[in-house]
Amino acid sequence: MSILNVYVTSENNSTELRLSKASTIDNIKIKLEPITGISSSSQQLQLYNNDMFVTSLEGHPPETMLGAFPIEDYWTIQVIDTNPSRIKGQYNDVSLVQKFELPDEEYEKRTDSVLAFKKRNNLGRFNDAASDSSSASATQNHVYEEAVKNIKTGDRCEVDVGSGILKRRGTVRFIGTTEFQSGLWVGVQYDEPLGKNDGSVQGVRYFTCPANYGSFVRPDKVQTGDFPEEDLFSDEDM
Repeated sequence: MSILNVYVTSENNSTELRLSKASTIDNIKIKLEPITGISSSSQQLQLYNNDMFVTSLEGHPPETMLGAFPIEDYWTIQVIDTNPSRIKGQYNDVSLVQKFELPDEEYEKRTDSVLAFKKRNNLGRFNDAASDSSSASATQNHVYEEAVKNIKTGDRCEVDVGSGILKRRGTVRFIGTTEFQSGLWVGVQYDEPLGKNDGSVQGVRYFTCPANYGSFVRPDKVQTGDFPEEDLFSDEDM
């Protein structure tokens, strides 16, 4: 008999389960007891296709197999607790559970805690290098945020691509975050084919331009203003 992937829902939880069409109703209820927290004798099973009720699995001999019902992959078996003495929400209402809290001073004395592990391995806030790196990253992000305030899409610009000496002119086509690296980026369409892409990186498109005319640079490398396209032949004899 074939195996079905079904969703099982109850008041307490929802899960996905693999069931054989040869499984009997009685065996299914036993299997669902530790999953739902509902005694097999108190379970009432109903079959749904998405949100549409199909049939009840009750009123049949316990040895009736699941395959005897009109069921398909990824249909839902809803488990209803018919126990009249049950306490609603007793398995998922955390307010019914007494919370234990260890005082901070006691927790810091423990040698088997996550805090102790981080201290021993210089992790998180106990890693001075990581702390310095995080601080430097925050400073750099602030620089980018300040620089991008003076840039808008469509601006003519000049891009510093080599210690302030080598610069390229183009037009701002994109401003924002990307998937290829964190932080703010400015997408520029150069006037000449001196870029690295066509406005897309790793299959994600941020703007459109001819191949090898597009490039992504950090905002602090971009200066906007009156930067007309340069005449490549302006120095040649007429």
